[in-house]
Amino acid sequence: MIPHISGRPRRTLVLAATLGAALAFGAPAALAGTAPVSPSGSSAPAPAAAPKAAAPTSQSATWVAGTRAYLVITAPGDTTAVRNAVTANSGTVFQYYDAIGVIVAHSASGTFATTMRGVSGVQQVGATRTSDVPADAYNPALPANPAQATTPSGEPVRADMTQIKADQAWAVTTGSASVKVGILDTGVDDQHQDLAPNFNAADSASCAYGKPDTRTGAWRDVGTHGTHVAGTVAAAKNGKGVIGVAPGVKISSVRIAEPGSSLFFAENTVCGFMWAGDHGFKVTNNSYYTDPWQFNCPDNADQAAIIEGVKRAQEYAEGKGSLQVAAAGNSNIDLANKTTDTESPNDSTPVTRTITNACLDIPTELPGVVTVSAMGTTAKASYSNYGLNVVDVTAPGGDSVGIYSTQPGGKYGTMSGTSMASPHVTGVAALLASTNPGITPAQLRDKLATQANDVACPSDSRCKGTTAKNGFFGEGQVDALKAVGSTPPPGKFFENTGDFAIGDNTTVESPITVSGVTGNAPATLKVGVNIVHTYIGDLKVDLVAPDGTVYTVHNRAGGSTDNINQVFTVNASSEVANGTWKLRVNDNAGGDTGKVDAWNLTF
Repeated sequence: MIPHISGRPRRTLVLAATLGAALAFGAPAALAGTAPVSPSGSSAPAPAAAPKAAAPTSQSATWVAGTRAYLVITAPGDTTAVRNAVTANSGTVFQYYDAIGVIVAHSASGTFATTMRGVSGVQQVGATRTSDVPADAYNPALPANPAQATTPSGEPVRADMTQIKADQAWAVTTGSASVKVGILDTGVDDQHQDLAPNFNAADSASCAYGKPDTRTGAWRDVGTHGTHVAGTVAAAKNGKGVIGVAPGVKISSVRIAEPGSSLFFAENTVCGFMWAGDHGFKVTNNSYYTDPWQFNCPDNADQAAIIEGVKRAQEYAEGKGSLQVAAAGNSNIDLANKTTDTESPNDSTPVTRTITNACLDIPTELPGVVTVSAMGTTAKASYSNYGLNVVDVTAPGGDSVGIYSTQPGGKYGTMSGTSMASPHVTGVAALLASTNPGITPAQLRDKLATQANDVACPSDSRCKGTTAKNGFFGEGQVDALKAVGSTPPPGKFFENTGDFAIGDNTTVESPITVSGVTGNAPATLKVGVNIVHTYIGDLKVDLVAPDGTVYTVHNRAGGSTDNINQVFTVNASSEVANGTWKLRVNDNAGGDTGKVDAWNLTF
């Protein structure tokens, strides 16, 4: 069986591993597909208040074998009465979200769900698993913090990035550090040399078991899947390893996989979406499906509650400005023509059951979620799920050749799956958000569709639809270059990706030698600047022409804001183009340091 990678992570297909990273095709059961899994959007009542947690201190002492988890659904608002009913009926409240009317309850009573369904004000109750809640839920162990390997300098542009024109998009922008992207997955190795520059620990947490754990490191990887996904989204453009689609944005880890099983249960997904909404994530990546059911059917009371709870949480996140992107799955099935499920429940003994299109792969099939299929180089990946009016867009996921990205411990490796396709789309969405400040999730969905390049159906009767929109590729393959401006920047491009440390009260210069350009520089010389610094109000940044003329592009603005990742326009028409140009950075105060990460000139 292919491990999940996207949800329970939609199971990822591991083709090859390098530099000591052992991968598998797919990821844990819930990972996208039998491979990666992806979350879906849904509608929910408008938020009434921030989520509140209720975790009795006696829980760890009273856990017993047979303890199961339930979603108890009531009207959004004050859930006090229903929470009291949980306690009065042999349950405990593990977590609750007044804003969406969802309570995560635990009980060892075999009649808990039936009893609670008869309580006034209770709309639905559903068991979220067919196995016991682990005792670890009450005193979670922190994931390991792996020792970090180092890698030689050099980050060649990979075929998947060229395929979606990300390498051309970087000449326009690498993304804005003000755009937050959430990686809802098995966790992320924040110490990795290619992820640390863009990692946002302040907005990272674990949602394993269904409530936030904000201890340092709780967000770290309990597998390899989440770290691999994170690198595809936003590995730093730092001269090492790999480059992500949007290497200038910030990434946060919300671990929703449980250790040991690497399963993504409904309460974990609900917690992850609520966290995303409350922490300002512009985009989240969901390369998994919600365990233990590959498909949740509304005619089953337990599964109906799972659908409703996750749907409300997705809508809450979307209402707060967050777009969810999810993997379609790796079972090579038509999501628009469902007939049989043979893989559920995956936390106990799977059974074969007949299903219909009313049964949903969540979160990827929820309203508002962007569903992503996987391509090889030019064709649908052999494992990728598909479906007309289900798949929204497509992206590289690897097939005979996998996707190369980051792995825990400073390593790198190759994996395939819709779990690997989804983060390419998430990265493009982050670039769109960077170049369109204030864009809404609905507008982002529309732009992802309109910028995609049409991919026609092959000679395959399973592919339904038109060239413009079909079941294999949706609206088409995403295009990062179109996302940031439709056309490549005119003129010749020169770049220095070397790191230049910026110490307190010091001046540093990074040179670029320009040659082969006729005449003077243009009146619209583009100066792309990527400076990593914890207080840009300390900095004065100048472009120095070959003759020594100084053009100031940033002068101690921005206050305590982190990082400069911006393209400036300079009228350098009086300067001869050829020669050595310099980016000069003055640090004018103590207490904050950084580096020139990269800069470029486009003539």
